[in-house]
Amino acid sequence: MRNRLLAGITSAASLDEPTRRRLYAFVVRQPEPVGRDDAAAALGLPRTTAAFHLDRLADAGLLDVIHERRSGRRGPGAGRPAKLYRRAAREIEVSLPERRYDLVGRLLAGAVDEATSSGRPVGVVLEQRAYAFGRTLAEGGDTADADCRPSGLADDGPAMSVVRVLEAHGYEPRSSDTGITLGNCPFDVLAREYTELVCGANLCLISGVLDTHPDARLEAELRPGEAGCCVHLVPALPPTG
Repeated sequence: MRNRLLAGITSAASLDEPTRRRLYAFVVRQPEPVGRDDAAAALGLPRTTAAFHLDRLADAGLLDVIHERRSGRRGPGAGRPAKLYRRAAREIEVSLPERRYDLVGRLLAGAVDEATSSGRPVGVVLEQRAYAFGRTLAEGGDTADADCRPSGLADDGPAMSVVRVLEAHGYEPRSSDTGITLGNCPFDVLAREYTELVCGANLCLISGVLDTHPDARLEAELRPGEAGCCVHLVPALPPTG
C-alpha cells in the first residue's frame, strides 16, 4: 500500500473524534483563518481543548497553521502574532481499493490538448503519453515498501522492481501460474465505461514500466476479465533469430 494512501487514511481517521470533527467543520466554513479563542467560543469549548484538537488536525495535515497579527499593527508593542488555522491546501483522498482517477485524468486532458493542437488522433496521443508516463513512474523511484509483494517472487529478483512500482500505484500485483496478475484496476469506473480507450492506455503505461526494467523479462498483454486489471504480465518470449 502506498505511503500516500496510508497518509490519507491517517488524516481521515483523525476526524473520527467528535470534537475534532466539529472544529474542522467550523474552520473550513469560515472565510478567514480562525484563532483558538474564536473556535473555542463558537463551539462552547475550553480554550485548551480547542487548541489541543486544532493542533492535532494540523499534525494530521487537515489544517494549515499561519501566524498573523490580527490588529494589523507592526513593530514594538504590536504584540505576538496569533496562531491561526485554515483548511489545508493539499488534498486528502482515501479510496479502498485504491483508485487513481487523478492520474488517468491528467493523461486524458494532456492527450486531448495535444491532439487538438496537433491534429493527431486522441487515442494515438493518449497511448504515447501513457507509455512515456509509465517510464517516468519506473524511473522516478516511487515504489512500495519491501513487504508489499506477491508470493512466489524472489525478494531480490529483477521482477521485484516492477512489482514494487505497480504496487505503489494501486495495481495490487499477485503471482500466478502464468505470470503476474494485477488484482486491482486503479481506473476501474472509466475502464468499464470506456474499455478500449482506457485499457489501451493502461497497457501502454504498464509497457512503459516494463521497458524500463528489461532484466525482469516480462511483457504486458490484455486479458479482460470480470475483476482486477485487464493487463496481465507474462514471461517475455526470447528474441527470434
